[in-house]
Amino acid sequence: MNTFDEIFDKIKQYPTIILHRHTNPDPDAIGSQAGLAKSLRLAFPDKKILCTGENDVGDLSWINQMDEVKDEDYQGALVITTDTANTPRISDQRYKLGDFLIKIDHHPDIDPYAPMSYVDPKAAAASEIIADFIQAEDLPMNQEIALALYAGIIGDTGRFMYDATSAHTFEVVSNLLKTGIDIAKIARKESEVTFAQAKLQSLAIEKMQLDESGSVAITVISQDELKSLGLTQPAAHVAVSSPGRIKGIIAWLVIVEKEDGTYRVHYRSKGPHIHKLAEAHDGGGHELASGASAKDQAEIDQIFAELVQVTKEYKEDHE
Repeated sequence: MNTFDEIFDKIKQYPTIILHRHTNPDPDAIGSQAGLAKSLRLAFPDKKILCTGENDVGDLSWINQMDEVKDEDYQGALVITTDTANTPRISDQRYKLGDFLIKIDHHPDIDPYAPMSYVDPKAAAASEIIADFIQAEDLPMNQEIALALYAGIIGDTGRFMYDATSAHTFEVVSNLLKTGIDIAKIARKESEVTFAQAKLQSLAIEKMQLDESGSVAITVISQDELKSLGLTQPAAHVAVSSPGRIKGIIAWLVIVEKEDGTYRVHYRSKGPHIHKLAEAHDGGGHELASGASAKDQAEIDQIFAELVQVTKEYKEDHE
């Protein structure tokens, strides 16, 4: 792993910097990307600094919106990915067109795809790492930057409920609060849903099925169901946490059909480690929260069976 100083020295060398994050973005993906971009723009007003990824970021556009990035922008450019564990998850595969690649992430480093990287799996969020980088290199910080980073941190920590939250996380947040950001407004913005999304949350519970033990749940949401509510696949993220609120469920899947007929798989857990399961299905993530893909119903059945088995073993070990 490289140091912040080494990464900053590389940033200084390039007139164009293009920032990527993972596909199907969450607040940390958008927040870490935006926070770094906005700080670098203030520090280097003569550089071209761009954010790219699929333009449809669901209801996260209040954190940041993507720039128009042309193929020619990559010529001689530095590319930085944030919050992206492996290459299949990089949103906008043109990252390969740049002159040099840097990876900044907090997921387990299962795919060390960049010649320069800073990967800290102990960090609560990629946004936490970016905040540390900004402070270490004495880069600009303001309310706009702090908003993006705070949104990313509370998104990946579940408002500080998840295990990855540390004393250092609160130190970082304390510094962000000094900019005067309205944390109540940010929390409301991140938690609010549309009426259609609220209906989807109810549908996710209504369609939920359990294994024989009642400990593992699965919900599959089809494109037809999304369209009937006027929702796109990215907007379905609001349903991912719904099964976890039910007593007795310790691991669950929320699976959403994409427009091409394949499926986005959301793994969540209150104990069993599920990131290795996700990695086996073109995904990855954290021990208790990961994402993957499934091509058809047969693979969905396989994924559910694997989660049931891992959960069974976890329960036996913790009896």
